[in-house]
Amino acid sequence: MTTASSTYLEPTPTASATPPSTTSAPARRRARRKEILHWIAVHSIAIAVALLFVLPFVFVFLTSVMSDDQAMSGDLWPDSWHWENYTAVFRTDGFLDWWKNSILYAALGTLLTVCSAIPVAYALAKFRFRGRRTAMLLVISTMMLPPQVIVIPMYLVWAQQFHLAGTLWPLIIPMAFGDAYSIFLLRQFLLTIPKEYIESAKVDGCGELRTLLRIVVPMAKPGIAAIALFQFFYCWNDYFGPQIYAAQNPASWTLSYGLESFKSAHSVNWNLTMAATLLVMAPVCIVFFFAQKAFVEGVTLTGVKG
Repeated sequence: MTTASSTYLEPTPTASATPPSTTSAPARRRARRKEILHWIAVHSIAIAVALLFVLPFVFVFLTSVMSDDQAMSGDLWPDSWHWENYTAVFRTDGFLDWWKNSILYAALGTLLTVCSAIPVAYALAKFRFRGRRTAMLLVISTMMLPPQVIVIPMYLVWAQQFHLAGTLWPLIIPMAFGDAYSIFLLRQFLLTIPKEYIESAKVDGCGELRTLLRIVVPMAKPGIAAIALFQFFYCWNDYFGPQIYAAQNPASWTLSYGLESFKSAHSVNWNLTMAATLLVMAPVCIVFFFAQKAFVEGVTLTGVKG
């Protein structure tokens, strides 16, 4: 009986049986090949999209270091590198003044917008009062109003009543009273801050202002950085505003508006025009490069809670 049972339990090999490793090897090779093809496809698309953004900058840079004659030709690579083109741009009459005006406009505009948007966004996000939704609708409705609609009456007010035509102050001063887009974006971010932090601060004896400065502002740094960058980019690249208020006074021109005059004066010197264009774009690119993490985080978190 013992022999029979042991013989029955012993597995009988078959001629068609194959080791499991040999059957799974082709599947593993196919999966590995599929992963490689997927990696190539994804990165090829990413590289192609990256080239669409990078190649124009490369073309502008290479043209900016060419000679006058070569810049007018179809050459893509400079025969000799003329770094003095950038020096010639800085020596252009008014270019340094345009730099100073752009920095003043962008810095003050950003500072005033952030300082005015924070308390308004905090009130709309955390306070409960009658008419809160109506106030939010009014803020959003101002975003839908094109600036060209009110430019004529606003210009008459600043020019005739305050005598500030020919300066950048009509563009800077209104930012002290808030910007609808910045208020809306920051309000959406503040909604993601748990109310328990604010209630705990009030239990400890903090007033509304102290709670805002000590609790809310440190936690809202990504959102504040996002609206600051948006406003800085807007002020630095603004062409319409300086054209309306500062066109008659070249001493108040910004880089975005002065670049058009520079291009008209050097219409045949494409190397100098490209050099000036790079100098105008450089501050924006540098600021975004160092602040992109806070910028992306702030924009991403604004849609978490509505």
